[in-house]
Amino acid sequence: MRNHLEELENESIYILREVAAQFQKPVLLFSGGKDSITVARLAQKAFYPAKIPFTFMHIDTGHNFPETITFRDKLIKELGVELIVRYVQDSIDTNKVQEETGKYASRNSLQTVTLLDAIEEFGFDACIGGARRDEEKSRAKERIFSVRDDFGQWDAKKQRPEMFTILNGKINFGENVRAFPISNWTEEDVWSYIKQEDLELPSIYFAHERKLVKRDGTFLAHSDYLNLTETDEIVTDVVRFRTVGDMTCTAALVSNASSIEDVMYENKTSKSSERGARIDDKRSEAALEQRKKGGYF
Repeated sequence: MRNHLEELENESIYILREVAAQFQKPVLLFSGGKDSITVARLAQKAFYPAKIPFTFMHIDTGHNFPETITFRDKLIKELGVELIVRYVQDSIDTNKVQEETGKYASRNSLQTVTLLDAIEEFGFDACIGGARRDEEKSRAKERIFSVRDDFGQWDAKKQRPEMFTILNGKINFGENVRAFPISNWTEEDVWSYIKQEDLELPSIYFAHERKLVKRDGTFLAHSDYLNLTETDEIVTDVVRFRTVGDMTCTAALVSNASSIEDVMYENKTSKSSERGARIDDKRSEAALEQRKKGGYF
């Protein structure tokens, strides 16, 4: 009898194969975070011994953790796949988006325009992502094949039924689909799979000493991207990051967890959610859903 992780793995492999079969030009969105690393391993297994049939793409805000970018480039080389990188800075330079100002300025929401431009530039009809339903309430509404209109927008009321694992990839001209192979996984499932597969991760997922900015009770990685204020306090502590986004909007956790087992134990006993460390999600009650409606990942 197959165990829980084997069931999830088989479902994810089925989804990835359906993407390859139903779409003409899919792309795998890859950030170098634990979820996209997991999807990359599943893609390896889905098409082995052939190469992964998807191009990888990263929307680079320019505010990423350097450890994540170094790891991204290393893994892409090991996988032998093509990586397309498109930069939010280019969208700013061409006046398609405006750089935010102020204490909580972030480029996270600006990624949407860069992503939609890249989809149009290359003619991608499906974008594979590592989003999971357990992450946030708006994610829970989304189907495995999530249809976006010709403006890249998402409408929760127009989601298609997915009964009996039947995935409908039919789209009209100009539309595209976001496909989520690990939609039914939990954070604990991802970490269990990383342990099972002995997957390497960026070092920031584990405890390390770091220069930080203490702001409103949270710790942000010190960087040139932060707009410092008089109330910010510069400190040094041993921390890890539970989720990896931009340096400007991803809070650190004070932690000594240096192994996968330690991380899993801390996560399980934590009273905060995984995305509780994402400052950009706290701008409003429906911050992520509003970004998704505009075309966000």
